[in-house]
Amino acid sequence: MTTVLDITADRRLLRGRGALSNATGRYESQKRVLIDDGWSPEDDGWRPEDGAPPPLRTQVALDATRSIIARNTSPDISFDQSINPYRGCEHGCIYCFARPTHAYLGLSPGADFESRLFAKPNAAALLAKELSAPGYVPKTIAIGTNTDPYQPIEKKMRIMREVLEVLRDFRHPVGIVTKSPLVMRDIDILSEMARDGLAKVALSVTTLDRRLARAMEPRAGTPPRRLQAIKALSEAGIPTAVMFAPAIPALNDGEMEAVLSAARDHGATAAGYVLLRLPLEIKDLFREWLETHEPGKARHVMSLIRAMRGGKDYDAQWNTRMKGTGPYAEMMARRFHMAVKRLGLNTERRPLSLDKFRRPPKAGDQLSLFDAA
Repeated sequence: MTTVLDITADRRLLRGRGALSNATGRYESQKRVLIDDGWSPEDDGWRPEDGAPPPLRTQVALDATRSIIARNTSPDISFDQSINPYRGCEHGCIYCFARPTHAYLGLSPGADFESRLFAKPNAAALLAKELSAPGYVPKTIAIGTNTDPYQPIEKKMRIMREVLEVLRDFRHPVGIVTKSPLVMRDIDILSEMARDGLAKVALSVTTLDRRLARAMEPRAGTPPRRLQAIKALSEAGIPTAVMFAPAIPALNDGEMEAVLSAARDHGATAAGYVLLRLPLEIKDLFREWLETHEPGKARHVMSLIRAMRGGKDYDAQWNTRMKGTGPYAEMMARRFHMAVKRLGLNTERRPLSLDKFRRPPKAGDQLSLFDAA
């Protein structure tokens, strides 16, 4: 068995990233170790007069997946199926609970997760095929529950837009969660679907503090831009919610009421929150980030997290993993519900429509006599 020694990436190369290291994935039998082998950035053409070494570049590979709809059986999650147009996320949110999935690819949940991305360019075609299957039963599809469908590479690749076009053509319901103002690009499709009760969107707003947002979520949309997206979506008739997620004790939880109020003022009609989750590698990545960016709060933050997780960094028990347990968690829940009531949020939540689903005719299909009539 190889001795476990985690690599710590040169932090000068990680400017603009969330993770501060790149530990080997947990399934690898061999571990990388950072050593001084005599080589330096100068050997790649960098010179001191150029300033800091060049930052880590984002690489995008194509994911040759053969299916696109993922099924979920978790009893405490509100959706049964979801779509992820991308694996990995360039937003680089340090707390992202999807980070450990990169270990399945033989990559690190650290810097690799936000710089070595996998796109699914055939997602729309696969979706049309799966929705056309004779035995398919429509249920709301959630998008953005793992990695953000509107992360920066979507602007060029447009995979999410193609997926939405298929869902619109099949009149299939969709719920979206994102941190990106790029969602406004697709208001034309989303507003058309929303008129038939087929679409809703939630913007995740973690903080109104631009400094904190830049450190925690370095390549996500700024808080003001996310609020602008809520306003634009709402004005277009699209049911829009705000997610205060994750709520981090002693770091951003004091902003809960302010975030909910700002979102309501911009048109949000619903709200939710999720307590910070630190499964697997995330606990070490987050602690490393916390000690670097918030050294004066680090011990207190982690102490409160453990108080809400039964003395552990994380407890994966169904029905409590999203909200935590104990006095502090109960206080946070009370604060949320009081704010929601005061602001008039969550007063009317209509489920998305399932009865409008239809399979559009394919090119070359003959219309039935009834359709022709």
